[in-house]
Parts: sequence; C-alpha cells; structure tokens
Amino acid sequence: MKYLSFLLVAFLVISCKNEVKTTENTSTEKLTANTIIDKAIENSCHGKCDDAVIEFTFRDKKYRSSRNGGFYKYERIKMDSVNEIHDVVSNKGLMRFVNKEVVTVPDSLALQISDGVNSVHYFAQLPYGLASESVHKKLLGEDTIKGKDYYEIEVTFSEDGGGTDFQDTFLYWVNKETFTVDYLAYKYATNGGGVRFREAFNPRVIEGIRFVDYNNFKPKNKEVNLSELGKLFAEGKLKLVSKIETEDVKVILSKS
Repeated sequence: MKYLSFLLVAFLVISCKNEVKTTENTSTEKLTANTIIDKAIENSCHGKCDDAVIEFTFRDKKYRSSRNGGFYKYERIKMDSVNEIHDVVSNKGLMRFVNKEVVTVPDSLALQISDGVNSVHYFAQLPYGLASESVHKKLLGEDTIKGKDYYEIEVTFSEDGGGTDFQDTFLYWVNKETFTVDYLAYKYATNGGGVRFREAFNPRVIEGIRFVDYNNFKPKNKEVNLSELGKLFAEGKLKLVSKIETEDVKVILSKS
C-alpha cells in the first residue's frame, strides 16, 4: 500500500507539473500582436499618457502635446530669422500663428506642416500612438538581436485616419522579457522612398512615462525586407545617418 501511495503521489505531482506547463504554454500562445503592443504601451505609459502634457525640444524647435478625452493638440514653435512660428494641430485641423497672429495657410502647405508636427510627436511618444484604431498590427514571429529575444510586430495603417503616409509599413521589435520597443524599422514612399532602422538608446522615465532617443540607420539596398534589418544591424552592415534626440523633456500630469 505504501508503494501504491507513493506512485499515486508521484503521478499527481507529475500531472500538476504538466498542467502548469500546459497552462504556461497556452498563455504564451495566446499573446497576439495587439496584446504585445498593449503591454508595451502599459510598460511605457503606466496609464498616464492619456492625460499628460508633454513638452520637449527637438532640433532647436519646441514641441508640446496635450490630450483631454478624445481631444488632442500637438504644437511646434520655431524661430526663423525674424519671426516666431507657432503651429497647432488638433481635432479641428491646423492653425498657424506668426508672432502670435493667426495667418492663412494654403491647403497644400497645411498638409505638409501637419505631417511634420505629427511625425515628431508620434516618434517621441512611441509606442503610445500604436493604440489608434487606424493601426493594424500583425505578429510576424520572433527574432534575436544581440542576444536578446524579441517579438516582431508589423504595423500598417488604414487610409481613413492613417494620415498621408498610410501606405508606409513599420516593424517593431518588442523585448520578450521587458516589453520595451528596443528597435523599429519602416519603409516609406515619399521623396523616392527608402528604409530606416532605429535603435533605441538613452531610456529615461519622467513622471512615470518612458522616453528614448534613437540611432537612425539605413541599409545599402532600400528594397531590403524590413525583417532582415535586425540581422544586418547585428552584423554592422547598416549605416548610421542621424540621431533622433529629444531634449529638456517635461511631463505635466493631470491633477484629477
């Protein structure tokens, strides 16, 4: 009887271990592109991005973003040789102020200005912008870069709500352990088209929100598949073309 009891206990222990392993595998298998990006956003924002006012300087221009429910306002202030130019992009469209006076902007130029303002805010606050309904996410697989394991998430955009560059394709490498976006790449069509690969560096957390800067690389062949860029980067086969650095970052949290 003691022998039978021992076998029964051993069987139950093994069964429990197998059940735990099966549960863990099932949990892992249920990770989708959406849940991975949601985890990355939560890890970066901690629920604070929706209501935060964020200010920073990028290439001698000042930027400010604010959100209140479904309303948003993205701003850029720059100086030319004599004037202060203040662009405000919101749900209502674009408004341009020159020396604090509203000026009329032609439609063709308004689109270019809005895209420029939106683009800087988008990259500065990644991955927060990936929560939009116009963003379509697909889990392509997994990759290893410099000894760390990543999920590869492809991102495309709807024409409605995806901006003028909705045909661009992005790829995000999300760290499997920390759920940080350590690398990203994108293929764009404007100005003859091209491909870029960005490596995040200088991570810092300000008022609970994570910010990073980027080393910006390009491959020799702009027709290269985005998923190949991680390997090319690790092999030192990409050319550094610029640094994307935000300075003097400030975060003002809602008091509510």
